[in-house]
Amino acid sequence: MSSNVDLNQRPEPDPLLVTIAEYVVDTEIGSEEAYNTARHCLADTLGCGLLALRFPECTKHLGPTVPGTLVRHGARVPGTSHELDPVTAAFNIGCIIRWLDFNDTWLAAEWGHPSDNLGGILATADYLSRVAVAEGRAPLTLRDVLTAMIKAHEIQGVLALENSFNRVGLDHVLLVRVASTAVITRMLGGSREQIIDALSQAWVDGCALRTYRHAPNAGSRKSWAAGDATARAVRLAMITMKGEMGLPSALSAPRWGFNEVLFNGRELKVGQPFGSYVMENVLFKLSFPAEFHAQTAVECAVQLHPLVKDRLDDIDRIRICTHESAIRIISKVGALANPADRDHCLQYMVAVPLLYGDLVAEHYEDEVHGADPRIDSLRDKMEVVEEPRYSAEYLEADKRAIANAIQVFFKDGSHTDKVEVEYPIGHRRRRAEAIPVLEQKFMRNLQTRFPPARCRQILELCLDQARLETTPVNEFMELFVIN
Repeated sequence: MSSNVDLNQRPEPDPLLVTIAEYVVDTEIGSEEAYNTARHCLADTLGCGLLALRFPECTKHLGPTVPGTLVRHGARVPGTSHELDPVTAAFNIGCIIRWLDFNDTWLAAEWGHPSDNLGGILATADYLSRVAVAEGRAPLTLRDVLTAMIKAHEIQGVLALENSFNRVGLDHVLLVRVASTAVITRMLGGSREQIIDALSQAWVDGCALRTYRHAPNAGSRKSWAAGDATARAVRLAMITMKGEMGLPSALSAPRWGFNEVLFNGRELKVGQPFGSYVMENVLFKLSFPAEFHAQTAVECAVQLHPLVKDRLDDIDRIRICTHESAIRIISKVGALANPADRDHCLQYMVAVPLLYGDLVAEHYEDEVHGADPRIDSLRDKMEVVEEPRYSAEYLEADKRAIANAIQVFFKDGSHTDKVEVEYPIGHRRRRAEAIPVLEQKFMRNLQTRFPPARCRQILELCLDQARLETTPVNEFMELFVIN
């Protein structure tokens, strides 16, 4: 056969596409812990979205693509009056969820935020439920939403365990698009074969570059990129359900497949079966809207605040011991151009709580940074070093630590103790301590948008596992509408 022609023989679907599709279709989730954690995740994620509505840079992205567009049985955007087509609603919900970098996190070879998938899941569920009610059929319930969340978390998180897209310059929102596509296609009634087809489209889309997360280009795109990914998933699922064909060797095709074009010729690894591991072990951001690799560093800085707040001019240097991933993603020097730049700077996230004893979303704004030169002065005194044990325990399956330690040295030769925190409050190892804090955070976020009676109504529903799971999605979303 001539070497100048391609063999046009359509192959069987890539095994990974089949494995994910069969998990979505066939696996029953039997873990009570997973459903309980998913309930907390739902509340926390929606609360993060409500809080983001206080920021005009976020809200400017919301609403229909074309102003004035009306959608019959549209999906609602929590905390607003918008009723949109499910693709646009997915972008809106995904945007507010991620804007403040305050929703859940998964750290492995690839990091990411599995609750980003809720944008597409919730928009699709609300739309399908409203259509069903209008046609006299039963709507989806929150049990369906929680199941989709558990499976989306699992797909994104397990793929992240051994596949580092960031090391080849690709962004983790790829995994949001893949996970959302799989579960949303199923929500739309997709079969095993249709999920395979939709997944192939998600991989063929390629991947965004991480450029917008790193110096010198860090910017607000990192706050809407996941919304864009989950919205794209809804679009791919919908066109697949209209009969769009799949691309069976999207991953493995020689020369043109994802693995060869974007992953240096390597095959994607899946080191464990898909179940409910990720939801059970997901990390909640509870105390600080900070990139997760810095969460324990911020805890350390808050503890040190009383010891340094009256000796700021006496500080000679500040030593931050951290893990390799933190150094790779958020350690940087130089001018910080915008809030998105600051909330991905380890040194900034340490300086603020050393000065103020806390770190809140407003601390990233220009008004705070520009008015307080002490922040950059402290940044200039910081040295960041890797602690090999922290780097190792970050990747150990039975630990998944996210450790940081800080010590402050003064000009007279004295110093503070070295303050170390290995597991942030949102870690599974601190779950009992974390849940009351999560519920308090949710209530505070509800209070930014709703009157007291509505806040209590929503909170009481979200605290009741059995009642929440049987609640129709359309009725649940009605509680979050601003008229």
